[in-house]
Amino acid sequence: MQSERQGARVIRDSGSSARIARSPPLQLRPEVTEPDWASLTLGVFVCQACSLLHRSIPHISQVKSVQDTWEDSEVELMAAMGNGAAKAKYEQKVPAFYYRPTHTDCKLLREQWIRAKYERNEFEFIEKQEPYSAGYREGFLWKRGRDNGQFLSRKFALSERDGALKYFNKQDARDPKAVMKIETLNATFQPAKIGNPCGLQITYLKDNSTRNIFVYHSDAKEMVDWFNAIRAARFHYLQVAFPGASDEEHTEGFKKRWFTMDDRRLMYFKDPLDAYARGEVFIGSKENSYTVLAGLPPSTQGYHWNHGITIVTPDRKFLFACETEAEQRDWIAAFQRVINRPMRPQEYAVEAHFKHKP
Repeated sequence: MQSERQGARVIRDSGSSARIARSPPLQLRPEVTEPDWASLTLGVFVCQACSLLHRSIPHISQVKSVQDTWEDSEVELMAAMGNGAAKAKYEQKVPAFYYRPTHTDCKLLREQWIRAKYERNEFEFIEKQEPYSAGYREGFLWKRGRDNGQFLSRKFALSERDGALKYFNKQDARDPKAVMKIETLNATFQPAKIGNPCGLQITYLKDNSTRNIFVYHSDAKEMVDWFNAIRAARFHYLQVAFPGASDEEHTEGFKKRWFTMDDRRLMYFKDPLDAYARGEVFIGSKENSYTVLAGLPPSTQGYHWNHGITIVTPDRKFLFACETEAEQRDWIAAFQRVINRPMRPQEYAVEAHFKHKP
């Protein structure tokens, strides 16, 4: 699937150039430090950000600073449990497709992960995972209109058996407005972009072009369940279609404001909320002569940009300039993961489509 970063400002190939409005400055990730807080009831140490989320479930987790005075009984409780033992208990049955958020993910994902583990005990009892693992899900989401930008309630139905996610313009409509094949389906939380803490961006292919739709639900758990149901459907599709595929092929894609890398498609948009990409680049594998290099060719106009990236394809070079060195490293690592992964059979057809685009 996908995650969002901010920053990159220029994309161009060796034959022509196209500038995109600069996005806001990159926000640096906080350094990972020793946890300053602990949950006395759960017996785990947590960071400051997670301590705030634990406070939202006081009936489950009572938080205390490690700088406070501790009773002997509290120390004994922490020693008896600890993070390792807690993980073995509360995460013993996390599905392979379930998204485990990091400290860079939005608050919604992190809070629902904590609630799923400690409040709902979803990873101790498999039957509690049915909302996203049953292979079928139906409900209403608020969807952003492509032309007017208004959010309207739409019925959505996800079916692994049908191999598609569908939505309907009317509640009693027999024919769907759109059919999104699971094989090209992807999703990522974009609360800032959509303007809602539960905002989800769904991407799929329509006529060999990547289409975005933007949805949300007022209930955080409902939205996260939809997100993981889409991940589950995608994961199970890949297991059936490509039984030899590694789990790495089921992981998140990499996303930046204005730019999106969805599987092997690198796209850029005039506006982050555009339904269609303004341009796309296919990124193949190293076996097929695709390479990513740090820096720009010396002959490049504007070579004073210090954080360049060059993607070499069999047909041409694509050049990027990043705002910071950290951003450059993140992009290169994301490109390299894709290039290191062998291409699947259907990806050769996608590559051929890109080569014959007008």
